Amino acid sequence: MADLSNLRPPEGSHRDTKRLGRGPGSGQGKTAGKGHKGSMARAGHSGPGGGKPHFEGGQMPLHRRLPKRGFTPLDRVEYQVVNLWQLEALAEGDVTPETLKAHGLIGHAGRPVKVLGTGDLTRKVNVSAHRFSKSAREKIEGLGGSVQEIG
Repeated sequence: MADLSNLRPPEGSHRDTKRLGRGPGSGQGKTAGKGHKGSMARAGHSGPGGGKPHFEGGQMPLHRRLPKRGFTPLDRVEYQVVNLWQLEALAEGDVTPETLKAHGLIGHAGRPVKVLGTGDLTRKVNVSAHRFSKSAREKIEGLGGSVQEIG
């Protein structure tokens, strides 16, 4: 019976790698199949059109010609967004980042969650999240639910 412990490739399907630069008897000794001189023979560059990323033959590369723009703050917080209409589909009970993750509404339970007020709720819900929009807070509390901010 075949399982992971005894899998083998079909006979003849796998070829050993060429052992380059291992002496004249190997047939790939000395220049190791690269010939003499030229960019294809050099280390670190695989010839015309390939090789070093961003290298443009000595011309000033594009990433250095273009101006730098904008600023990314180091302490930026990226929230995972959940709308009220998505909470409507959840079963009764308290809504936490863990339950949102279990239902596939967010990707990571450990990252911050923000609840937005898009859509409508028809029942009372107790929601725990890191942030709430003003409209989401009003709609949840308007139906008798509770809003709890984490952290």
